[in-house]
Amino acid sequence: MRVLVAEDHAKLATTVAEGLRRAGMAVDVVFDGADALEHTASTEYDVVVLDRDLPGVHGDEVCRTLVAGDSPARILMLTGARTVGDRIEGLGLGADDYLPKPFDFGELVARIRALMRRPGASLPPTLSHRDLQLDSARRQATRAGKELALNPKELAVLEVLLGAGGAVVSSEQLLERVWDEQADPFSQAVRTTMSRLRAKLGDPPVIETVARSGYRIA
Repeated sequence: MRVLVAEDHAKLATTVAEGLRRAGMAVDVVFDGADALEHTASTEYDVVVLDRDLPGVHGDEVCRTLVAGDSPARILMLTGARTVGDRIEGLGLGADDYLPKPFDFGELVARIRALMRRPGASLPPTLSHRDLQLDSARRQATRAGKELALNPKELAVLEVLLGAGGAVVSSEQLLERVWDEQADPFSQAVRTTMSRLRAKLGDPPVIETVARSGYRIA
């Protein structure tokens, strides 16, 4: 899951991003509305966590622009305003969900995952292939009923591959979906993570390498 956090409070933005990464998400961070629009124009995000009171281009305008442009990203709007009227107004702009500050981090994660389970979202809550299962909400994978000790990146790679339903996923696509913009595109991160994941999944192998194309669940 690729998430953009658009929040002008640097400490809060960093804290949220670090927590979401621990939850297995790839996260980019921006601190103003113009940068948010620039990022969403060049990168396909699953969810945008959008502070309503962004400087430069206001969060309301960012939301309107994304909705008008048929952005595939779900929008979770954050604000310090807590009245029902404010929530109604925010949802009226086209936001998919609305969370007032201060908020519980666990609730934020749950709401982001709930957005991804709505109709039209890319992944169901549980993904499976033969005896392999992945519970996206609990971030837990099992094979033949036995829990697998996967780290967040390994879980995220497995989630992308299972979600592709047997289609080939390239290394570039994995880098785009699982790692954030700080990742070095020339690194061996995908290959290294794939090697560890295969070892933990055990036999018989379920991840196939397709020469010069990528990887798929088989």
